[in-house]
Amino acid sequence: MFSTRTNWKLTRNRLTDALEETKASGAHIADLTISNPTRAGLHYDQQAILQSLASPNSLDYDPQPKGLPAARAGVAAYYRDQHQTTVDIDRLILATSTSEGYSFVFRLLCNPGDEILVPKPSYPLFEFLADLEDVKLVPYPLLYDHGWQIDFHSLQQGLTDRTRAVLVVHPNNPTGSFVHRDEQEELNRFCRKHSLAIIADEVFLDYAHDRKPRQTFAANQEVLTFTLSGVSKISALPQMKVAWIAISGIGAEVEGAQSRLEVIADTYLSMNAPIQWATAVLLDQRKEIQRQLLDRVRANLAELDRQLATQKSCQRLHIEGGWNAILRVPVTQTDEELAIELVREERVLVHPGHFYDFAGEGYLVLSLIAGRQFGEGIRALLRWHGLR
Repeated sequence: MFSTRTNWKLTRNRLTDALEETKASGAHIADLTISNPTRAGLHYDQQAILQSLASPNSLDYDPQPKGLPAARAGVAAYYRDQHQTTVDIDRLILATSTSEGYSFVFRLLCNPGDEILVPKPSYPLFEFLADLEDVKLVPYPLLYDHGWQIDFHSLQQGLTDRTRAVLVVHPNNPTGSFVHRDEQEELNRFCRKHSLAIIADEVFLDYAHDRKPRQTFAANQEVLTFTLSGVSKISALPQMKVAWIAISGIGAEVEGAQSRLEVIADTYLSMNAPIQWATAVLLDQRKEIQRQLLDRVRANLAELDRQLATQKSCQRLHIEGGWNAILRVPVTQTDEELAIELVREERVLVHPGHFYDFAGEGYLVLSLIAGRQFGEGIRALLRWHGLR
């Protein structure tokens, strides 16, 4: 009765079962996986956010496939003010989420069975998005040596006559590694040589831990590039569904991509009027929220390093941006078994590395936006390792 593209394993994983059992016992759990900023104890300008949704313009239906000009102008202003980059509003396609943006771009570039090169480790959502669009993902590894780098040899090895694009996450989730300028130049040469597009996920771009701005792929003119982002991370407002695709590159290719994406977006018209009229205000919220989040991330990172300095069994991998840290731990069992024991024995919730497709065991992924429970959770985690 159902399509093979939805033939996923739908049973709960063992970590979820262990978490629910521990919660049912009434135990307090230090959650080091939190990714929802609205529940991370941040201060939002509630009045400005709620009032932005009350524009009288919202009572008029004005179907615009690319999104209302006022909303796209708000996005262009974000790139101008935050990244000193000029983005033409006609080269912007609004969507309700970056997930929908991926869907649009996959549909644009790929026939059923075509391939996209994707980084490994990285965010697990890509597999589901690709399945729904009948696209095959081919992983290329990020190599770690005092920091993360793209393995261009493996990128070349993964290339076939069905490859349509290279996906980069800038900075990567969860490694927190940016695509550096020399890597971008090499990536441009690779894609130009093989007539490939670049899909750049930049949802965490503004969260460089050193607070120094990084280049955006929205300024990339060398090859056809689709840059995805949205207010979910930029303004820490995942419930306000505003995202976009910025198209850049060589003239004729950009024109063709824009025309086709406009038809795809017109087929769904998923953006609602109130959220579009609110877009500029919602993006403006980043100025206060990003400061709070970066303060939280830097404080938690300092606390993690302080506690790690008291022992020798665990170490933190180098990270440049984003909301996560990666802990390298002794391999005495699988990461999943370790995470389950931490929940049951120490009441600490972490993500095992295999959730993010790490190549081997011995990796835990920790959220750096957790509140006061962060230090408590790290103490319990390291205590457990010390007792082992």
